[in-house]
Amino acid sequence: MDVTVRPGLVIPEAELIMRFTTSGGPGGQHANRAATRVELVWDVTASTVLDEADRARLLQVLGPVVRIVADEERSQLRNRELAQTRLGERVAAALVRPKRRRPTKPSRSAKRRRVESKRRRGETKEGRRRPRPED
Repeated sequence: MDVTVRPGLVIPEAELIMRFTTSGGPGGQHANRAATRVELVWDVTASTVLDEADRARLLQVLGPVVRIVADEERSQLRNRELAQTRLGERVAAALVRPKRRRPTKPSRSAKRRRVESKRRRGETKEGRRRPRPED
């Protein structure tokens, strides 16, 4: 089953390697015998669906190979769906470019309000002090 990352970007099933193993941990005979753990591997460098900009971004953020493991469910089918969903989410998150911060300065009125609140706070604290002998 193909993995949809976003509209216009779908990872074909042919590019995915799926391995199934026993999940391990407690669970008795079912956990020891059934190969329900899913390991999903996608080679970013060999992918044919990426343009060069997306490939460079994914290599920088995720590396040359993306590996997802799902073993939470008892069903292999459910774990396969979880792994495919996680792969799509991880790739989509890696392709989002963070917005550049634009440095700004506080406005004149914001500076005035800040100084005024500091002055008021100082007066409040001064009013709590003991009176000086000269007052």
